[in-house]
Amino acid sequence: MSRQKATAIGFIAVLLWALLALFTVGSAPTPPLLLNTLCFAIGGTLGLIWTLASGTAGELRKVPLKVYAFGTLGLFGYHALYFSALRLAPAAEAGLIAYLWPLLIVVFSGLLPGEQLRRGHVIGAVLGFAGAALIIAGGGKGFSAAHLPGYGLALLCALTWSGYSVLSRRVGSAPTASVAVFCLATAALSFPLHLLFEETILPDHALGWAAIAGLGLGPVGLAFYVWDIGVKRGDIQLLGTSSYAAPLLSTIVLVVAGAAAASATLFWAALLITGGALIAARASLSKPASPALADDQTPR
Repeated sequence: MSRQKATAIGFIAVLLWALLALFTVGSAPTPPLLLNTLCFAIGGTLGLIWTLASGTAGELRKVPLKVYAFGTLGLFGYHALYFSALRLAPAAEAGLIAYLWPLLIVVFSGLLPGEQLRRGHVIGAVLGFAGAALIIAGGGKGFSAAHLPGYGLALLCALTWSGYSVLSRRVGSAPTASVAVFCLATAALSFPLHLLFEETILPDHALGWAAIAGLGLGPVGLAFYVWDIGVKRGDIQLLGTSSYAAPLLSTIVLVVAGAAAASATLFWAALLITGGALIAARASLSKPASPALADDQTPR
C-alpha cells in the first residue's frame, strides 16, 4: 500500500469523528463507562467479523501482550475521558479542546525517527492553544468554574489520543486486526468499572439507542481501523494536521442539529484552531518524504 493511499484511508476516520460529539450528546444520560462498554463491544465485534472474514485471525497470536495492553489503554483512556468531558461541559467547547490532538500529533511526531518539527508546526501549535484558551476563558465573558472539570478532561483527551497515535508508529508491526482486540478488551475493562463507580442508566428512547449504535459502528468502530492504517503507513504529520477538519465539522454538526448554540467565541476558537492546523499542514507538505517511510518500506 502506498503512503498516499494509507493517508487517504486514515482521513476516513476524521470524517467519522466529526459525528462523535453529536452521537455522544444523543446517547445521554448513559454514563461514560457504560457508554464505553456498549460502543466498544459493537466496534470490537465489527472488527472481529472483518478479521474472521479476511482470514487474518491467525496474525493475532503473533502480537505481543504489551501491544494489546498499549492499545487497550489508549482507546479506554481517551473515550472514558471524552465521554466524561461532554457530560461535564458544553459539547461544542469541550469538543474543540479535545480536538487539540491533531496539532499535538504534529508536534509530538517531530520526536519520531525520520520526522522533523518545523517552525510552521510551532506557530500552528501556539494558535491552536490560543483557540482552546479562548474557549476556557469564555470569550472574555468570564471564567466558568463549573465547566472546569469538563475542560480539564477534554485537554487530557487531546494528550491521550495524540500520544497514542504517535506511539502507534513505534508498534507499527502490529496488524490492524489487533484493533478488534483493543476494542473488545476496552469493553471488558469498562464494564466492571461501570458496575463499581456508576449507576446503570440506559436510553429510554429509540434515538438514544440509535446514537449508541452509531458510535459503535462509526466513530468508535470503523474509525479506529482506518486510523490505524493511516498512522502506521501514511504521512502522520499530514494526517494529523488535516484532522482539523474534524473540530470544524463537528462544531457545525452540533450547531445545525441544535445541540450547541452558534456564538462569536466558537467562531474565533474554531478559526484559531483550524488556522493553526493549516499553517502546520503547510509545513508538513513542504518537507521531503522520509526515506525510511518510502512506499515500499512502510511499517506493516
